[in-house]
Amino acid sequence: MRVGIGYDIHRFDGKRPLKLGGVVIPSSRGLAGHSDADVLLHALTDALLGAIGAPDIGEQFPSSDPRYRNTESRHFLEAAAAQVRHRGWSVGNVDATVIADTPRLEAHKRRIRHAVSRLLAIHPTHVSIKAKTTEGFEPGREGIAAQAVVLLKKIPRSSASARRKG
Repeated sequence: MRVGIGYDIHRFDGKRPLKLGGVVIPSSRGLAGHSDADVLLHALTDALLGAIGAPDIGEQFPSSDPRYRNTESRHFLEAAAAQVRHRGWSVGNVDATVIADTPRLEAHKRRIRHAVSRLLAIHPTHVSIKAKTTEGFEPGREGIAAQAVVLLKKIPRSSASARRKG
């Protein structure tokens, strides 16, 4: 087994929709960033990459590269998941926390959990999404942060061989 942890934070920006876990959340403010600024998918991407000892999201998809301007963060997560599989691992479970004072996320956690489970091709019961506030401390008023932990399991050789042949 291998474990990875990821973290990301973005400031609010009213110029784009707010996306968390690949889900558009009703809000008057989105997040600023080079890509779509989905802090949760960025944290998950870094957790996957960290678990396999690969370079982080900023090294693999630098904000200085115009190819990634306004890219949907699911592409980063899918690329990281492909690297995980290529190295013979599968995602066992995900535990993630979104830290934001606004908007309130309780009503959206189920949709986020299901979106993340689809992106990672795992059962929704293997994804935990928590939403916490900062109780008014910064950066809760100025942006959103996310933390994610993933557990990877070694793919049995027979399964990995069958997948490569098929």
